[in-house]
Amino acid sequence: MDEGRTVDGSSLRDLLDRSAVTDQLGRAARLLDGKRWSELASVFAEDVVFDYGDGSGLQHGLPRLRTTFARHLDRCGATQHLLGSIIVTVDGDRATSEAYVQARHAGLGDLASDVFDTNGEYVDTWARREGRWLIVERRVGWLTLSGNPAVLGL
Repeated sequence: MDEGRTVDGSSLRDLLDRSAVTDQLGRAARLLDGKRWSELASVFAEDVVFDYGDGSGLQHGLPRLRTTFARHLDRCGATQHLLGSIIVTVDGDRATSEAYVQARHAGLGDLASDVFDTNGEYVDTWARREGRWLIVERRVGWLTLSGNPAVLGL
C-alpha cells in the first residue's frame, strides 16, 4: 500500500472477506485430497448446486455432492488439487470466485502405476451464512484431461 494511504472499514472488510473465501477454496481442495467427506459442510452449503462438467448436468444438495466425490475419489490413491490464478469478488454477503485447478489422481491396486490429470476452472458462488463463507454453487469446466480415466472409475 502507498505511504499515506489508509484503508477504510469497507475496504478492510472486502480484503478480509476475499481472504476468507480464498482460505475456504484451499480448505475444499484439502478436504477432497484427504477424502474427509464428513467435513464437506464446512465449505459447501447443504443446498449447494453443482455441475462438475462430467455430463451429469446440474445437481443439487450436499448429500449428492458427497456421493459424487466419494464415487470417484474413493477409487483412487493419492490426489492433489492445486489451485491458482484465483480471483474473488465480494458483494456484501455474496461472493464469486474463479480459480484454475490442476488435479492429479493416482491409481490404486491394479492401476497403481497409472495417473489421471485434469486441468480446468472452478467458478463458485459463495454466501456468508452464520458468519462463514460457503459455496452455494460450483461449476467446473475442464480444459484438458490426460492419463487413464479408469483411475476415477470413468
